Amino acid sequence: MVVEGQPFPEFRLLDQDGKFRTLAEFKGSPTIVYFYPKDDTSGCTTEACGFQESLPRFKGVPVIGVSPDSVKSHRKFADKYGLDFVLLSDDKQELAKAVGVWVEKSMYGRQYMGIERTTFLLDADGTVSRVWRKVKPAGHPDEVIEALRS
Repeated sequence: MVVEGQPFPEFRLLDQDGKFRTLAEFKGSPTIVYFYPKDDTSGCTTEACGFQESLPRFKGVPVIGVSPDSVKSHRKFADKYGLDFVLLSDDKQELAKAVGVWVEKSMYGRQYMGIERTTFLLDADGTVSRVWRKVKPAGHPDEVIEALRS
């Protein structure tokens, strides 16, 4: 599990346009990396649209959404809601496991593995400066903006 003060793991994942993206291309400025369970579900849509609406307030800080969904699913999700930030397909859950957000969950008495909604704020060097676990989607971008100000 990655905690504050640790380097964020390197990654090489496809974005919604089928382009490989790496952590190195985001170094040099703070970066927001948030993990969410599934494209086009109510909580994930609330969170994504919240980040989209807050982009001007982030003042150029990149936002990266990560889920196990496919590139095609991400493209459809981005188009449907006008998302203008990177969505990464972690279809093998490699990055999610590396940062400790691929966890056992329970719904209606059924146990399964899935993403724990989590946000990481990285500094310009790729070190984790803040972690939010078990995020509540509504209003979460405001918490991240507050952390960027401090």
